[in-house]
Amino acid sequence: MSPPRRVALLAFDGIQSLDLSGPLEVFATASWLCTQRGDAAAYTTEVLAPKARPVTSNSGLRLVPDGAIGAVRGRIDTLIVAGGSVERIAADRTVRRWLVGQARRVRRLASVCSGAFILAEAGLLRGRRATTHWAGVDEFVRRYPDIRVEADAIFVRDGEVYTSAGVTSGIDLALALVEDDLGHALALEVARWLVVFLKRPGGQSQFSSHLAAQAVPPGPLKDLPEWIVGHLRDDLSVESLAARAAMSPRHFARVFRQATGDPPAKYVERARLDAARRQLEDGALGFEDVASRCGFGSAEQMRRTFTRHLHIVPVDYRRHFHRHPTAAPSQRSGPPARTDKPEAARPTIARATRAGGSLPKRRSA
Repeated sequence: MSPPRRVALLAFDGIQSLDLSGPLEVFATASWLCTQRGDAAAYTTEVLAPKARPVTSNSGLRLVPDGAIGAVRGRIDTLIVAGGSVERIAADRTVRRWLVGQARRVRRLASVCSGAFILAEAGLLRGRRATTHWAGVDEFVRRYPDIRVEADAIFVRDGEVYTSAGVTSGIDLALALVEDDLGHALALEVARWLVVFLKRPGGQSQFSSHLAAQAVPPGPLKDLPEWIVGHLRDDLSVESLAARAAMSPRHFARVFRQATGDPPAKYVERARLDAARRQLEDGALGFEDVASRCGFGSAEQMRRTFTRHLHIVPVDYRRHFHRHPTAAPSQRSGPPARTDKPEAARPTIARATRAGGSLPKRRSA
C-alpha cells in the first residue's frame, strides 16, 4: 500500500484565503473519497507559514498554520504557494531560500494567483512558461522578461512546475493534480462534491468577452465593446467599427486600444473565440454552425484560431470540455475534519483585522 502523498501549502500575512482553502478542500475530499471505497487516504495536508504563529488573510480571516517552514522534516510531495498581498513574503530572503531548497526535493511545485510573483522572485520560474492573475500580467511581464507568460491560461504546467491564474483557478489546478495522481473518475467525483466543473483546464482561457466589455470605462466608445460581443456575425472590421463610432479608422484603432488594452482585431478575435468555446462546451451544434454563429468565416478559420490561442482543435476541445449532465452523488454530510494531526494543530479560522498589500519590488533571490 502506497503511503499518502504529502501536500503542503504556504500561507502568510496578506494571503488570499481562497487560494489556500480551495486546493485544501480538493485534496481533503479526494482523500475522503478514497477511504469511502476502502482505500487508504491519498493525501495528507498541512499549512506552513514563515513562523509558527497565526497569519491574517487580506479579507481578515485568521489562520493558524500547522508549523513553520524552518521546522519541516521529511520530503514534501507537492508544495503550493498561495497568492494575495505578496510584497513582504516575496521580499523575505529566508522564505526564498527555503523555496529554492524545497524546489530541488519536491515532486511538484505550484503557485496560485499572485503566488507566481513569489516563485519568480525566488528565481524558480526563470526560462519557464507561467501564468498569474489577469490583473497582474502586465506587471509580471515587465518584471520578469525571462519568463514566458501565457496571459489567458487558467493554469500552466512546465515540467513539474505549475502556475495558475486568479483565486478560484487554484481549485482547477488542484483537480488536475488529483486527476494526474488518481485518475479521471476520482477527480470528477471530487468536482461533483465541490459543485465545480472538473475541466476548466490549462487549455481554457481566463478571458471573458462579456467581462472585458463591461470593464471598458465610459468614453468615446460608449457601448461599442458590448455591442461587438452581441453582434459577432456582423462585419467587425476596423473600418466598419470606426464608422459606427464616427471616427477615422486610425483614430478609432488608437482610442479602442487605449480603452480595452487590445487592438480592435485582436479584441474581436478573442470575443469570437470566447463565444465558440461556450458553444462547444454547452451545445450540440456542428462545427460549421458554431463557426457561423460566432463570426468565423469557416470551420477551418475557427480551427486555426483555436490552435493559435488554445493549442487545441475544436473537435478535441468539445470532447474534453463538453458539459455532459451527471447524476448527483449520494448524500453524505461531507468529508470529515482532518484527522492526521491532533485537534490543536489543525488550521483554524477566525475573524481578525483586515490586511492589505501590493506586488513585490524586484529583488534577487
